[in-house]
Amino acid sequence: MKQLFLISIILLCNGIYAQDVLKKWTLDECIRYAIDNNINLKQKEQEKESRAIEKEASQTGWIPNLNAYIGQNLDFGRTPSREGVIVDRNSANSSFNLQLSMPLFNGFKLLNNMAVRQLNLKAATESLQKAKDDLSLGVASYYILALYNKEILNIAYLQVNLTKEQVTRTEILVDAGKVPKSQLYDIIAQLARDEVTLTEAENNVSLALLDLAQALELERFGADFDISQPAIGDVLTEHFKSVQPLDNIYDNAVAFKPQIKEQEYLLESRKKMLRVSQAEYFPRLSFSANYGNGYYRYFGMEGVESVPFGDQLKQNERKTIGISLYIPLFNRMDVRNNVRQSRVAITTQQLTMENSKKTLYKDIQQAFFAAVAAQEKFTATEKSVAASREALTYAEERYTLGMSTVVEYNESKTKYAQSLSELAQAKYNFIFSAKVLDFYNGLPISL
Repeated sequence: MKQLFLISIILLCNGIYAQDVLKKWTLDECIRYAIDNNINLKQKEQEKESRAIEKEASQTGWIPNLNAYIGQNLDFGRTPSREGVIVDRNSANSSFNLQLSMPLFNGFKLLNNMAVRQLNLKAATESLQKAKDDLSLGVASYYILALYNKEILNIAYLQVNLTKEQVTRTEILVDAGKVPKSQLYDIIAQLARDEVTLTEAENNVSLALLDLAQALELERFGADFDISQPAIGDVLTEHFKSVQPLDNIYDNAVAFKPQIKEQEYLLESRKKMLRVSQAEYFPRLSFSANYGNGYYRYFGMEGVESVPFGDQLKQNERKTIGISLYIPLFNRMDVRNNVRQSRVAITTQQLTMENSKKTLYKDIQQAFFAAVAAQEKFTATEKSVAASREALTYAEERYTLGMSTVVEYNESKTKYAQSLSELAQAKYNFIFSAKVLDFYNGLPISL
């Protein structure tokens, strides 16, 4: 029983290990992992956190400043007395002050500055979301490229197996005296070429998986990293709805895409910064309050006694409140130039936003026409695959009967492989383009 128990535990552990090693990543898992571990995204998150701190700091602009000051002076020789007269005696002077100040009016500078920080935080949030979207698209492109290379690998396996079957058939034909032995050598040479193509396809799959792993920023990459093959049915039917009118997709995207929202928030921020600059034209009114006290002690003089500490605290106490008005008159055109710079910043940001919209339209336009072209190529290539498959079947029959040569058979097999490769390329190009269009319509990227 103990041995059986140990064997069960070992098998269970091996099974768990094998499941972990053979785990295949889905596209959703790849995107989530990339978002959680990407260094650039973490930097963007820190930028957003910095904007949040700036926003909080701007909200405390109306809070009064309260500061305390404590000092201790020792005077020797001719020193000022408590009455302000210079006398020959040593003294010690302890003082402390409590000061309060707060703005009452500053041309609405604080309010506009708070609005600037709030808008900058919103822009940073959209910038972070844009980085996530770009990363998701990048991961999806690597993932689909890996799927494409896997399908090309399957085609390469098919080619090798077909050629191996013909090697066997050719050996039978040679033994029966129906074809010369040179045809056997030709088909064996073709098998070698197909195996080279297979090796190249295997390497391409490995490189595609490596590119995907690097996009995910995986700490380790090995043979245990692989992706799952999603169920892909009728490609045209499943993704037909994705290819909507170009302008409809753009109108949807421009209303919510983070790269546009970011530029809109930055434009509003620049307009508020203009108000901040213009606030320097206005007078500034502030309130202040001060409480001060001190203690004097004299040394080395007969007949002079220091007033007791408690009495001095009552006598030396000073309380002050005040209101100050700062009126700007001339500042070497600094304010005027700052206002002009703010206006230039607004115009620059407007141009940046327009450029972002144009870039978005171009991206959608490229994805749209790529999807249309891939859709048309997929439909045409399906017919080509069907025709080349029939031609290969006919060539196999003729070759088996000894009515054709190896060259004719290989030509048919090569055309069939090319049509399958073109079909795979058109299929995954169409799928990716359709996913990009879905993405611009606000749908998540998934397979």
